[in-house]
Amino acid sequence: MGKIIISGASGAFGRAAAELLLDRIARHEVILLTRTPARLADLAARGADVRFADFDDPSSLPGAMEGGQKMLLISTARVGTRVGQHRNAVEAAVAAGVRHIVYTSIIAADQPCNPAIVKHDHRATEEIIEGSGTSWTHLRDSQYAEAIAGPMTIPALMAGRKPDNCGDGPVAFVSRADCVATAVGVLTQPGHENQAYVLTGPELITIPQAMAMASEIAGKPIVVSQVDDEAMFAYFDALGAPRHASDIVPDGPIPWSSDDMVTFGQAIREGYFAERTDWVERITGRKPKTLREVMLAHKGSWPL
Repeated sequence: MGKIIISGASGAFGRAAAELLLDRIARHEVILLTRTPARLADLAARGADVRFADFDDPSSLPGAMEGGQKMLLISTARVGTRVGQHRNAVEAAVAAGVRHIVYTSIIAADQPCNPAIVKHDHRATEEIIEGSGTSWTHLRDSQYAEAIAGPMTIPALMAGRKPDNCGDGPVAFVSRADCVATAVGVLTQPGHENQAYVLTGPELITIPQAMAMASEIAGKPIVVSQVDDEAMFAYFDALGAPRHASDIVPDGPIPWSSDDMVTFGQAIREGYFAERTDWVERITGRKPKTLREVMLAHKGSWPL
């Protein structure tokens, strides 16, 4: 099969993918890239080849990529500035002989009218990979169910309310764990070259329906107030969120920008997330988790 590289291996997605991959292939064939190797000492002890790599420092990448045949390129977190990081990674991987790059993208990344600004980074990266000469697979994830069960539900339960600009746009929320399993499936199975897969959960659900589900599970009220985009910006302003990605303070308390969140909600409202597929089950061999299952798993962290 050859050696498989996982970038960002000390992040939540990367670590989960690394642990699953270590159970699937020979451990010496797993290469884990990270800016903080010490955080992966336990996986190194299991036999993984942990290497330092910084996508902002191209000189660190040739050695990090050496010997890899496939790479899972996990999108970095810096909205608006990560395309340069991804380009450095792709160019170094191709130069080192990587023949297949699997990229964690987002649903509707290829739809030009999609208003979500996050799609620009993802589509630009997809195009870089497609033009690199290597084989590719784009994993276009829907919104993570964990983002609803945790960061959205907890403050909504605390306040008893949630302003929202998503309207009645449906989303087939997908578990991060299912996306991880799908990525590892693509890396370890034949026949996925030059394909784009939209990864979703099993049910199309609106944000108001999701909050009603959380309210029912918690036994506490959540009132969803439908607001326009300007009111949503005002809400995030009150939280102290930066308006633009360029205003995000490194390692600050809020690692996202309100224009990202508001345009994400607009994309949901306009139907760009209204897609349900069976790729998770087809690639992993198991049915994807429901939003309710993910919420029940997170209930212990809720303010009840």
